[in-house]
Amino acid sequence: MVNGQLTKCPMPIQDPKERIHNFGEVALGYDEETAVREAERCLHCKNAPCMQGCPVGVHIPDFLRLTAERRFDEAYAAIRQTSSLPAVCGRVCPQETQCEGSCVRGRKGEAVAIGRIERFLADRHHKGGENSALPPRNGHRVAIVGSGPAGLACAGDLAALGYEVTVYEALHLTGGVLVYGIPEFRLPKSVVQREVDGLRARGVQIITNAVVGKAFTIGELLGEMGYEAVFLGTGAGLPNFMNIPGENAKGVFSANEYLTRINLMKAYEEGSETPVFRARRVAVVGGGNVAMDAARCARRLGAETFIVYRRGEEELPARREEVLHAKEEGIVFRTLTNPLEILTDGEGNVVGMKCIRMELGAADASGRRRPIPVPQSEFEFEVDCVIMALGTSPNPLMARATEGLEVKPRGEIIADESGQTSLEGVFAGGDAVTGSATVILAMGAGKRAARAIDRYIQGK
Repeated sequence: MVNGQLTKCPMPIQDPKERIHNFGEVALGYDEETAVREAERCLHCKNAPCMQGCPVGVHIPDFLRLTAERRFDEAYAAIRQTSSLPAVCGRVCPQETQCEGSCVRGRKGEAVAIGRIERFLADRHHKGGENSALPPRNGHRVAIVGSGPAGLACAGDLAALGYEVTVYEALHLTGGVLVYGIPEFRLPKSVVQREVDGLRARGVQIITNAVVGKAFTIGELLGEMGYEAVFLGTGAGLPNFMNIPGENAKGVFSANEYLTRINLMKAYEEGSETPVFRARRVAVVGGGNVAMDAARCARRLGAETFIVYRRGEEELPARREEVLHAKEEGIVFRTLTNPLEILTDGEGNVVGMKCIRMELGAADASGRRRPIPVPQSEFEFEVDCVIMALGTSPNPLMARATEGLEVKPRGEIIADESGQTSLEGVFAGGDAVTGSATVILAMGAGKRAARAIDRYIQGK
């Protein structure tokens, strides 16, 4: 029988007063009974609009029906037909604007909690251990550069087709932005490791500490190293800044550096060899998920923390859930505020920020109302640390080291819808092509490129 309730089954979470003192996961996950009850809310629409909203085409109605019938292993298998990283996607995908945003249930209540059920199924499966069968090999070899979501999705799909796949990762851990960018309290690194181990069980080889473009080139991968195609999933790790006075002061960080120290190097742990600046009052400039992540990390390190964003709260690009959690944790939102200058003392240390108040005018090219400065509304407030979370651009190393690889003025690799670049046999996808976006969009690009690589090699 269909569960007719209008609201989602609530997600158990850590108490805000407790979680600001630890980096443990905030959302604690559904149990079996809750997952079944939530899955019963699905209306089983004939045209499955939820699937149309999923960038990787997960068979959502199938896994919801199987969950409602308590056929959990089959439900997980339905997800794995198209998704290589269900435990990750269930936690960090913006379901509210994708699958759940298209859910018919949401028209007269709340959408079915598709992401929460996906997470439950993935976590339940991994408790039983990974026992994937190694697909038969087809004799062809493909190299993947970058082990973020685009690279891992591409690797998983190619391995399933029988390709011998090797992933080259510049850092010492596998996962790209999943390990250096997203905090432990939102995506535990043990979850990422489980998904990576699952890919290894299916035959994917992963080589870390390998900087392609320095240690060896794309040409060498396609030449003497014997790969028939290469996928570039190198992400967008080059931080953007405002270029305002004082931005080079001591106490100003990019969100990338700040989060990498905390997430990848675990600088929050007692005795960590990687230091992190423990500030008293922190201003995080930006309004996306990365800004929320940086602010919530700073709060856990003991700082009074502010989000400074030039548009209003309704225009915040971050997920609603992340904004709500940030507010629960005591983070103050200073919206309609834009920094003009970072103030310093005589030794170059941050002591404050000069800002101007904003108001919203007509819509700009993004469709959002353009922020306009309010004349003579400048003000100053005290901070000793500023974190810039203003988006990122692709690292230029790959383009500089690869002759003939065409890129846009900001460094994004030029590729068609299938991921084909200007070089034969070289494909690209994810943030390296689009600039910083979401995990699930990067995965979708990796999957499309895997299909294109298969056509390319089989066509030869």
